Amino acid sequence: MGRSGLKLSALSFGSWVTFANQLDLREAQQCLATAYDAGVNFFDNAEAYAAGESERIMGQALAKLGWPRDSYVVSSKVYFGSRPSPLPTQRGLSRKHVFEACHQALQRLQLDYLDLFFCHRSDPETPVEETVRAMDALVRRGDVLYWGTSEWPAHLIAEAFEVAREHGLTPPAMEQPQYSLLSRDRVEQEYPFLFERFGLGTTIWSPLRSGILTGKYRDGIPTDSRMALSGYEWLRRSYESEKGQRQQRQVARLAELAQQLEISLAGMAIAWCLKNPHVSTVILGASRIEQLVENLRALEWVERLDDQVMEAIEHCLQAP
Repeated sequence: MGRSGLKLSALSFGSWVTFANQLDLREAQQCLATAYDAGVNFFDNAEAYAAGESERIMGQALAKLGWPRDSYVVSSKVYFGSRPSPLPTQRGLSRKHVFEACHQALQRLQLDYLDLFFCHRSDPETPVEETVRAMDALVRRGDVLYWGTSEWPAHLIAEAFEVAREHGLTPPAMEQPQYSLLSRDRVEQEYPFLFERFGLGTTIWSPLRSGILTGKYRDGIPTDSRMALSGYEWLRRSYESEKGQRQQRQVARLAELAQQLEISLAGMAIAWCLKNPHVSTVILGASRIEQLVENLRALEWVERLDDQVMEAIEHCLQAP
């Protein structure tokens, strides 16, 4: 993971959207076991996912599975709060909420410590130094091993590093940005100096652009998809926008290329993410075990994406 000594599996498994919304405890446990048996060692979560229920389900499943604690990595995130309408002290990145969110996550996950703890967004109402000091305190207490950011602007991540360096505090080790064939700017244009200067690791989310890069939305919105879920109207509006329609044309061209390569569109999209040397791990999500098994096969396709194929992918994306 970046310049840290932590070894993350190339593919990891996250619970956003699926746990509690689409998967019950039994199904979640089966997905976790399937991923673990395939070599996945990192499982991603957050206080805001299903208002904390996602963490409770993962905690119950981990307890039932009984794996050695030193064989897997678990994360949580702090910012949005774990309540539908959080009070001012129940959200954000103040020292108070950072501490309480960490301990609440540990209770829900039934763990003694978090391997990774992310600041889920930047907080314009809390000084960066306050958040860095809070995270450093959690690390020193042994409640957190590594802390990082998610979707922070590059200049604030750099500020966090400078604050840590100036005061002898623990700096962030990783960032969790969205990254896919259809969402590239932050990783490829905004963050490169962070990778070079600080050795920042990345645990990227939505490699399939919320399912768009599976091709399942080419003929409309399936009733069992996340775009059809209550609370995800923003995703549906994005799909129906002018930009969304252009992306559908890109997806159609990418699907033709994947068919020529005799691999799945999703597998090609995930393998493409893995080709980026600054990607520490690609977080997969799945509402069915069959879907997870298929996406885990992306590791088989990385070598197929040679320079010629990568150029063909770029052509698919650049065409109008």
